[in-house]
Amino acid sequence: MNNNVVRLNNIHETAVIEAGAEIAKDVEIGPYAVIGENVKIDSGTEIGAHAVIKGWTKIGNNNKIFNGASIGQEPQDLKFKGEESYLEIGDGNKIREFTTIHRGTEAGGGITRIGNDNLIMAYCHVAHDCQLGNNIIMSNAANLAGHVIVEDSAVIAGLTGIHQFVRIGKMSMVGAGSKVVKDVPPYVLVDGHPASVSGINVVGLRRNGVEPELRRKIKRAYKILYRSNLNMSQAIEKMDQELDSSPMVEHFLRFLRNAQRGICR
Repeated sequence: MNNNVVRLNNIHETAVIEAGAEIAKDVEIGPYAVIGENVKIDSGTEIGAHAVIKGWTKIGNNNKIFNGASIGQEPQDLKFKGEESYLEIGDGNKIREFTTIHRGTEAGGGITRIGNDNLIMAYCHVAHDCQLGNNIIMSNAANLAGHVIVEDSAVIAGLTGIHQFVRIGKMSMVGAGSKVVKDVPPYVLVDGHPASVSGINVVGLRRNGVEPELRRKIKRAYKILYRSNLNMSQAIEKMDQELDSSPMVEHFLRFLRNAQRGICR
């Protein structure tokens, strides 16, 4: 270790911590990082060199934010007029180099949320008012426009663009380089430009511990929706009649009923 480097409470001497910031005693902050006056950072979190965290941003426990990330800046929305808005990040997330995550807007509820144990890889963008669940993977340079919802355990591959207001369903996967302009139902694979459905995310279901019997029910639901030549309401009615109830099937049906943008086909 270089004896000329001074650290106070794990904060590098070159870091800029504005008055008013609330930082737990064991938080590590690297060289030239900037922490704004309205930021709160909880225990066990590490902030890398040159990261910038601004605005009304709350970061939970045991996160790791890598060098050059820009967190909590103003939204890229022409309607935004400088009003107070928020970003909340949960626990155990990894936010890699040069990722950008913006605060919410008044029109979108005023808050961007990221849950727990997510991996957001380098150069990703999470726009204003997005709502991310838990255990999500966003690969390098995946981009979410405003108001996107990503449910638990979804995977979004690299160089993907998600249109504003789109929902990405639980345990689904979006292939690399895709353009997603409609909702992605839970448990499916989509790919392409624009993205279309190519099957069930079998690998994802197995990795998430979904039992074979439940996988068979999901496969049956998928066939009714995509292989029966029924419209959405007819497919939902047929699934209601023919499939035994389970939390995963009910979630699938609920997602379809709430698909205001339509779904990837």
